[in-house]
Amino acid sequence: MFAFRQPIMESRNESRNESRNESRKLRNIGIIAHVDAGKTTTSERILFYTGASHRLGEVHDGAATMDFDPQEQARGITINSAATTVFWHGHQINLIDTPGHIDFNIEVNRSLRVLDGAVVVFDGVAGVEPQTETNWRLADHYRVPRLAFINKLDRTGADFLRVAGMIEERLGVVPLVLQLPIGREGDFHGVVDLVAMQALLWQGGTGYVTDAVPQALAEQAAAWRQRLLETLAEQDDALLEDYLAGREPAGDALRAAIRRATISGAVVPVLAGSAFKNKGVEPLLDAVTAYLPAPGEAGRHAVSADADQPLVALAFKVVHDAHGTLTFVRVYRGRLAAGDTVLNAGSGKRERVARLYEMHADRKQELRVAVAGDIVAIAGLKATITGDTLTDPAHPMVLETIDTPEPVIDVAIEPKSQSDQAGLSRGLQVLVQEDPSLRLRLDPQSGQTLLSGMGELQLEVTLEKLRTRFHVEVTVGRPQVAYRETLTRAAEVRYLHRKQSGGPGQYAEVVLRFEPLARGEGVRFESRISGGAVPREFVPAVEAGIRRAAAQGVLAGYPVVDVQAILLDGSYHERDSSALAFETAAAAALREAARQAAPVVLEPVMSVEVVTPADHVGDVIGELHRRRGMVRGQLQRGGGNTTVVQAHVPLASMFGYIGSLRALTSGRASFAMQLDHYAAAPAAAVVEMAG
Repeated sequence: MFAFRQPIMESRNESRNESRNESRKLRNIGIIAHVDAGKTTTSERILFYTGASHRLGEVHDGAATMDFDPQEQARGITINSAATTVFWHGHQINLIDTPGHIDFNIEVNRSLRVLDGAVVVFDGVAGVEPQTETNWRLADHYRVPRLAFINKLDRTGADFLRVAGMIEERLGVVPLVLQLPIGREGDFHGVVDLVAMQALLWQGGTGYVTDAVPQALAEQAAAWRQRLLETLAEQDDALLEDYLAGREPAGDALRAAIRRATISGAVVPVLAGSAFKNKGVEPLLDAVTAYLPAPGEAGRHAVSADADQPLVALAFKVVHDAHGTLTFVRVYRGRLAAGDTVLNAGSGKRERVARLYEMHADRKQELRVAVAGDIVAIAGLKATITGDTLTDPAHPMVLETIDTPEPVIDVAIEPKSQSDQAGLSRGLQVLVQEDPSLRLRLDPQSGQTLLSGMGELQLEVTLEKLRTRFHVEVTVGRPQVAYRETLTRAAEVRYLHRKQSGGPGQYAEVVLRFEPLARGEGVRFESRISGGAVPREFVPAVEAGIRRAAAQGVLAGYPVVDVQAILLDGSYHERDSSALAFETAAAAALREAARQAAPVVLEPVMSVEVVTPADHVGDVIGELHRRRGMVRGQLQRGGGNTTVVQAHVPLASMFGYIGSLRALTSGRASFAMQLDHYAAAPAAAVVEMAG
C-alpha cells in the first residue's frame, strides 16, 4: 500500500518561536565535501524542501541561492561559506554551505569551529577524495559529529556500498549504513530505510511514497539491518541487552541509540541519494534532526549552552559590504541584543552591537535578541576579527581561537598608477581581514608587497576582488613558491651587543639555545632566566628580536620556522641596557646560531591525485617523475576504466601542470592537490640563496 509524503512547508515564524524556546530543537550544521561532489546542490535542495526557497537554484546555471557572489556564479564553485536558516518538523536548522576547493579551506575550518554537526557529501562515483579527507580531519580536530550523504547515485559508475567501504577504509571510522539504494545508476529511484524497514520511492514531483521493501532486495536489506543492529549493540549497553535477548528494538529506541552513537563519534550514519534529481533530501533532513546534536549536547565546547548565564560568543567570520562590516558570531552562552555593549576579551576593547541579523545567504533579517546556540551576524563592531571572543564585560573569558594555515604561494603586487595606491592599501586591508589565510608582507630585498595564499585560484580570486570591489588595477608578478627555512641541529650562542657612540650607550648580552622542532610547530620562545641576569621587562624584547630575525630568514631570506629559542642567561647594564638593545642582541644571536645549526630551505610538497583513463597511466606517472614527484599508489575506479594516481610532488614543479596533463591525455584527465608537508629542498630546485 503506497503512502505519499509531501515535503513540509512550515510557517517560519511559528517554527522559529518554537525552536528559540526549546534549544533541543536547534541544529547548527555545515555541508562539507570535495569540490564537485554536489554540496551546494544539496544545500539548494534543502532550501527548497524546507520552504526557504520556492525555486530550485542550480549551480551550473549560476542561479544557486547560496553561491551569490558574482565570482561564484561565474566560476560555478563555492568560494565563500554562506549561512542560512531553515525549519523542518519544528526544528530550526542553521546551515552553513562551505567551499570544496582546497584554496578556500579556511572557510571550512572556521565554520567547523562553531558548528555542532556536519553533513559530509560524497560523490557516488569518486567516493573519498582528497579534500574530503582534509575536511574530515578538520571535523575530527573539532570533534564534530557527522552524517555521510552518498550523492550522485544516478550517475554511471556510482556504487553506494563501495563508497561506504572507502569511508571505513580511508577515513578510519565505523560507517552505519541506514539506507540501501533501489535501482542502479540511471535507474536509481529510491532507498530502503533500514531503520523502519520500508521503501522510499521518488516517482516524479517533489515528494516520495513509502512501500514495502522490494522482494529483490529483501535478503540484502535483512542482512544490512542485522549488521546495523550488531554495530549499535557493540556501542550501546541498552541495545545490547535487547539484542542478546533476541528482542527487536522499537523504532524510537533504535533511533535514540543511533543518535547516542553518532554524537559520541562511535559511528557515522550513511545515507543515499541524488540531490540534483531530488532524491534522498527529505530523509537526510530527518536524519539531521534525529541524529545530530543540539547546542551543548555533544559537550565539545568549554561553556554550557545556558541562555541565563553571562554572554560568551565567538567571532568566526568578518565580511564587508556596501553598508559596512558584518561580524558572524556563534553565541555559546547567554543572550545578545541590539544595543548591548560587549567586551572583546582578547584585546580588552569594548564594542557596541548596533544591529543583529539572521542571515539567509546574502539577505538579512533583523533580530531583537540572539540566545545560546544561535549563529547570527552583528553590525557595528569596529575592532573584532576572526577568532575573537565576545563576552559580558563583567565576566570575561577567552575561547580557543581559530587556527589558520600557513600560505604556500606568493605573488608580488603593485598599483598600476599612483592613483591606485590608496585603494590598493584599503582593499588589501579589507580582504586580509575577511580571509585570515591571506598574508601580506614586504620583501626585505626587493621592497615589493607580497600577497601570500593557499593556491593560485585563491590569489586569482583575491586580485579580481581588488578590481571589481575596490576598482584598483594592479601589476602582478609571476606566482612564487612560499619557501621556508629551518635549522637542522641545535646550537647555543652567547652574543654581546655593545655600542658606544658618545651619547647613551647600548648594552645587552644574551645566551640562547636554538633547537629544531617538528614540522608545523612554527617559532617558539621560552625563558629559563633565574636570578635577574636579564630583567623581566627585557625578556619580551628578546622574543621580539628572535621573531623579527626569523621573519627575514638566516639563509636565503625566507621566514624561519619550526625552531625553539630558549633564553638561558645574559647580562645587562644599569644605564645602557634597553629593550632595543636586547632585541638587537637576540636577532644577531639567531643569525649567529644559524652558522652552526646547518640551516636548510624547506619547500611545500603537495599531495596530488590524478584521475586519468587507464590507458594514459604510464604517461601520467612519467610526467610526475619528471616533476620530482614520488608516486605513492594507484586505485581503480569505474570498473577499471579509470585510474587514480596518488603522488607527492613539490609545489614548485606543479606550475603549468594542468596544460601538460591535458596534452598527455587529450583533455580526459583531471587532478587535485593540497599541501601535505614541508621538506628540505635540493639546492638546484630553489632560487639562488642569499649569502
